[in-house]
Amino acid sequence: MSVAGSFYPDNVDEILSSFEYFNSIISTHSSDAVYNENVKALIVPHAGYVYSGFSGNLGFRNVKKIPKKVVVIGPSHSVAFNGVSMKEYDSYETPLGNIKADKTYMNFLKSKFEFLSLEHTEHSTEVQFPFIKHYFPDATLVELVYGHNANLDGIIEEVLKTKDTLLLISTDLSHFYTQEEANKLDNNCIKGIENLDINLLKRGEACGMQGVISLLHVNKKLALHVKSVDYRTSGDITGKLNSVVGYYSAIVY
Repeated sequence: MSVAGSFYPDNVDEILSSFEYFNSIISTHSSDAVYNENVKALIVPHAGYVYSGFSGNLGFRNVKKIPKKVVVIGPSHSVAFNGVSMKEYDSYETPLGNIKADKTYMNFLKSKFEFLSLEHTEHSTEVQFPFIKHYFPDATLVELVYGHNANLDGIIEEVLKTKDTLLLISTDLSHFYTQEEANKLDNNCIKGIENLDINLLKRGEACGMQGVISLLHVNKKLALHVKSVDYRTSGDITGKLNSVVGYYSAIVY
């Protein structure tokens, strides 16, 4: 764990209290964003839980069929490199208990695609781990972190075709615009995602843009659909609207 205690709580009671709080809001105000679809993938945000935790949690709440394994794909924020990295850990730490790494599936992916093997301390993937352990306690996990010029299409297609597997694409939207500017940019991203329109998507901003573009490529190929689950900005939480970050979650089915 590298961001426990900062991006999310570092103890069991506080994490469970966070999830209970998010779910109480869903029950009273956002029940219409819980769908009855066979979810194959989620787009989820990766900021601190105080900002993006509700959006991320609402995404996970839409997964009805518990997966046997989860593959999380997120952009590197701290190390610059080209390609996709998969470090063969034995397990992934969370305050709720360790998640077993899926070595068998890692080896399968390595037989089909090329990966680097870098030490990961990446928050875009790590903030998903407590959600995974809480909602899918027996699932195994594969963490993929990508840099520049990453070839993700084939990997994403393979994961989406794998039985009993949930794919997570981690991204935040625009950064450090006014609330009004952010809403305009983020609307381009959201409408682009919903309509599988990559040109419109690129008129917005997302730190995980490569992952989202590849997901849309594969969605088109496999005739999959997207429904938006939640969108908000940091300004909606703090009330400070002069410099905000956009957060978004969606289901792929």
